[in-house]
Amino acid sequence: MSAILPIQVLRALAAFMVAVHHVQPDAAVLALRGGASFARSDILPWMAGVDIFFVVSGFIMVHASGALFGRPGASRLFLQRRIARIVPLYWAATTLFLLIGVAVPAVLNSGAPGIGQIAASYLFWPALSTQGLVQPVYSLGWTLNYEMLFYVLFAAALVLPRGLVVPAVTLALVVVVGGEVLAGPLPLPFSFWGQPIVLEFAAGMALALLKRGGLQLASPLRWGMAAGGVAILLLGRHLPLPVGPWRDVIIHGSAATLLVLAAVSGLDQGTPSPTMRALAQVGDASYALYLVHPFVIRGLREVFMRAGLLEPVLFIVVALAGAGGAAPAAPPPFGGPAAPWVRRRLDR
Repeated sequence: MSAILPIQVLRALAAFMVAVHHVQPDAAVLALRGGASFARSDILPWMAGVDIFFVVSGFIMVHASGALFGRPGASRLFLQRRIARIVPLYWAATTLFLLIGVAVPAVLNSGAPGIGQIAASYLFWPALSTQGLVQPVYSLGWTLNYEMLFYVLFAAALVLPRGLVVPAVTLALVVVVGGEVLAGPLPLPFSFWGQPIVLEFAAGMALALLKRGGLQLASPLRWGMAAGGVAILLLGRHLPLPVGPWRDVIIHGSAATLLVLAAVSGLDQGTPSPTMRALAQVGDASYALYLVHPFVIRGLREVFMRAGLLEPVLFIVVALAGAGGAAPAAPPPFGGPAAPWVRRRLDR
């Protein structure tokens, strides 16, 4: 397998983890409507898929942007490519969410957003919602607010010599987090940006440097690290650590780092199995899957309720399959791993 294929598989699994977290409340609604009980499964901390995404993001920014280091205009080109990758689908999802909220407000779980929150959502700026939460209109966008911070810091660091880019970004992330730890709670947006989860970007960048330096590990060791990452996710809830964001980073971040390290340090370059290729294709559209799956889940819940199909397990299977199938089918400029339709226009 090539180095990128296991990463794509990992991205697919991470996206499905988040989808499993979100599908279970809707399954519970169906079960309640049918007079049955539904016990959600938390065998894994499903939202740890976000931690995997963040470590992967740190890795990919260094691994895929190597040609930009030391190149004139690198900062501008990097941000253009990130905008092409992130903005079109997120703005489309946010707009669709707002339209649904106007047309069928009962379908949504949140109240009507204010103008300030709407504007901040489109600008990837952390802001308070009408419920007093720091989240955008389309709540899944909280992760993109962190991603955009990372992209801006990375773009700014690209003006430095090649060997200083990763240390500079890492130092900036440490300073932001350290400021919140030592002087917090800070006002927005610094209190949001200063959460320890952003250090997972630095972990991913470190793995990319190791990969660039020629790190290769034998298959048994890689499988052992992957098993260790899964074991941490399975058993982490039993660790005697105080509840809070640092606990989540210690458990989920360390597991994500082990999984990404196992994915990128392979020696073998054999032909991937059909299952691996299928998962890699889903991983190629993992960003679309992440943003689209709540619409698919909620839409299918309404279909199941109107059809009288009140079986929660069947609903979960159909909803996850539907989300997985819808993501790669997104048309330009919203589909694809790098939104080439938009990217070509920004690169002109």
